[in-house]
Amino acid sequence: WRDNRLNMIHEGTHGIQAMDLLGRKVLMEGGKGLTLLAGRINDTIQRAIHVPEFAAHANALGQALAQVGAATKAAWATGEPTDALANAVPYLQAFGHTVLAWVWLDVALAAHAAPESNARTGRLAAMRFFFHYELPKIGAWLQVVSSRDQTCAALSEEAF
Repeated sequence: WRDNRLNMIHEGTHGIQAMDLLGRKVLMEGGKGLTLLAGRINDTIQRAIHVPEFAAHANALGQALAQVGAATKAAWATGEPTDALANAVPYLQAFGHTVLAWVWLDVALAAHAAPESNARTGRLAAMRFFFHYELPKIGAWLQVVSSRDQTCAALSEEAF
């Protein structure tokens, strides 16, 4: 019972955090925060692109970042918060995965420079796993954000 109560709290705060990200944080000061984050991610991409074994991952991260930027613009294309925020949770998931891919690529760059060890091997494998299994998920999430899909928002409470 306790865990079920926590699930409801988690789901509510997850949605609130998602609406805060898409509805406020990425728009604040004309998108300055998102621009600064994109700059830091691009710095890592530029370092990784010169390491042959990371070039494809750097390109994948660059594409993911571009998808997040395009989805952000598309979500707000009508200027209506109800249109933009209808899919804030998938936006948060895609945004988070993009940030995690950036972190893993940065970890891989540091591991690449380290001496051979089990920890180095593990870090590089974890980065490859994330890029191969997790990062591709953002396409589906951002599709509903970009199209401003109203499937969930249009459903009445009584339908539940």
